[in-house]
Amino acid sequence: MRVSLVLGEVWNGLRRNMSVVISVILVTFVSLTFVGTAILMQLQVQQMKTYWYDRAQVAIYLCTKYDQSATCSGADASADQVAAVKQALESDTLKPYIADSFYVDHEQAYTEFKKQFKGNPIVDITKPDQLNQTYWVKLKDPSRSAIIQETFSGIPGVQSVSDQRSLLDRIFLILGVASYTAIAIAGLMLIAAMLLISTTIRLSAFSRRREIGIMRLVGASNRFIQTPFVLEGVISAVIGAVLAGIASVAIVKFFVEGFLVTNVPFTSYITVQQSLVVPPILLALGIVLSAIAAKIAITRYLRV
Repeated sequence: MRVSLVLGEVWNGLRRNMSVVISVILVTFVSLTFVGTAILMQLQVQQMKTYWYDRAQVAIYLCTKYDQSATCSGADASADQVAAVKQALESDTLKPYIADSFYVDHEQAYTEFKKQFKGNPIVDITKPDQLNQTYWVKLKDPSRSAIIQETFSGIPGVQSVSDQRSLLDRIFLILGVASYTAIAIAGLMLIAAMLLISTTIRLSAFSRRREIGIMRLVGASNRFIQTPFVLEGVISAVIGAVLAGIASVAIVKFFVEGFLVTNVPFTSYITVQQSLVVPPILLALGIVLSAIAAKIAITRYLRV
C-alpha cells in the first residue's frame, strides 16, 4: 500500500468536506470535554473524600439549659457530667480507638460561632449559653465511630452524638450523582459524534464514488479503499480529542487552581499534574470510537 497515495486521498477527503469535518471536530470536542469533566469530578470527589474522612470527627454535644430531651431536662450539663464524659474518653476501653480529643466550652464555641457567621445578624441574637459545650473526638479509624455513639448516646448530660462522616456521605452522594449524570450526558454526545463521523464518511465516499469505482475496476483492495476514509474520521476525532484534553487541563488550571483554591480554600483540590491523566484517555477514546464508526460506515457503503 502506497502511503503517499493514501495520505493524498485523506487530504482530498478532508478538503472537500471541510464544513462537515469541522462539525465532527466540534461535536467530538464537546462530547469528550464532558467525558473529561466527568473524570475530573470523580478525581475531585475521591480527593475530597480522602481529605475530609481523614479529618472527620465525632462530636459529643452536651446539654444546655434550653434542651428538653430525656437526658437534659432543661438543665446545663453539670461539672460532674462533663467530667464523666472526659473520664470515659480517657478510659482503657475507648483510649485504643481515639487519636485525639478536646473540649470546647460555651465561650470557646461562641468565639468560633462569631468567626463563622461574621457580619450575620444571627450573631447579635445568640448567647454563649445557647451553644453546646462539646467534646470533639478524632478516631484512629473514622469508620469505628459507632463505638463512640453507642457509649455516649442516652447518658445524662449528653444531648446528642454526631458523626461528621454521616454528613459527608450525603454531600459526596450528591456529588457522585452529579458526576454520573455528566458521564451519561457525555455518553449520549459520544453516540452523536459517532453518528456524525459515520455520516461524514458516507458523504465523503458518495462524493468520490466515481474514483472508488475506478479503483475497484483496476483491482484495488478493499483495505486500500477503506483506509483513507477511516483515517479521515480518526484525524477529525483526534483534533477534537486534543482540544478536549487541553480544555480539561485548562479547567483545573484556571478554574480549580486559579479560582477555587483561592476563594474556597476549605478543602483539598486536584492539581494540574493529576489532571494530566485525562488527555491520554480522551485521545485513546476518540481514536477508538472514530475508527469504529468510520469502519462501519465505509464497510456498509461499499457492501464489502
